[in-house]
Amino acid sequence: MELMTISEISRSFQISTRTLRYYEEIGLIQSIKKDDYAYRTYDEATITQLQQILVLRKLRIPLKQIGLILQSENTAEIIEAFRQNLNEVNDEITALSTIRDIIGTFIERLNESIHQDIKLSLLDDTALLEAVDALTVSKSAPKEEKTAADLQAANEKLNKLSDRNVRIIYVPPATVAAAHYIGDEPEHHASDMLYKFIKKSKLQKIHPSARCYGFNHPNPGLRDDGKYGYELWVTIPDDMEVPAPLEKKHFEGGLYAAYMILMDEIAGIGWTRMWDEWLTGNEHWEGNLAPSQENMNGLLEESLNHFDWNKKDNYLQQMDLLMPIKRKK
Repeated sequence: MELMTISEISRSFQISTRTLRYYEEIGLIQSIKKDDYAYRTYDEATITQLQQILVLRKLRIPLKQIGLILQSENTAEIIEAFRQNLNEVNDEITALSTIRDIIGTFIERLNESIHQDIKLSLLDDTALLEAVDALTVSKSAPKEEKTAADLQAANEKLNKLSDRNVRIIYVPPATVAAAHYIGDEPEHHASDMLYKFIKKSKLQKIHPSARCYGFNHPNPGLRDDGKYGYELWVTIPDDMEVPAPLEKKHFEGGLYAAYMILMDEIAGIGWTRMWDEWLTGNEHWEGNLAPSQENMNGLLEESLNHFDWNKKDNYLQQMDLLMPIKRKK
């Protein structure tokens, strides 16, 4: 391979001649000067070295560590240099994730108050302040420097379910038409049975305030054959007739904690978050669950906008997870 001049290297690799000279000054690359030739030239080995430097720079490896990586024959030293940079990248990812969540929280709160004369206050949320504090402490003060663990803890606290996420609602008593199925895809079969009833009875017209609830019946793992069931209710007028195989039942209603998720989210994760992040350690509320696991201990999943069940890709497909609760004494 012929020698390349500094101008040719600059054009080929889209790097300034000043940068190339600086790399040479700190010992990362070496140029060759021919007799009676005023320009710096570079041989094949140096060009290969430069390509490696540019790759490592794109990975945001500092020049000092690049010199160590390229010159060291100790594999352990090279691994440690990469590991150190990986830790720094992970710290930055955590910080950026926290920043994203804080800004998202600001947007969410502004959207909530968009039609109200409410001014955003940046100082009224302890979790937000802790998260911001973890980001803004200067690295010039090592004793006070926040670690990635501090950022992660602040981010988790920021994202933890709180009373802003969980609503306390009263669900009124109601007469319901119940569809129940045990077997493969029980939710699909139960919803198909109920939707046919809703459509045939024109329930949307005669009872537009109808609500729809569902729950495992029985819960997975309670049957020897490994199958589980699902039961769906839709509220109906008290005097309405219900054709078989649907059953007419009475729902007592009561006080519930409600947490909304999207239909394509995993309900089990939502239930775990409600229990672990909101209910556990709650100062005001405790669970009022039924003793039997047969019917999900009284937990309900309310399908919102259920009259649109058969519409695909419907952004209205949401679900409230309803946990029966009572006030702590």
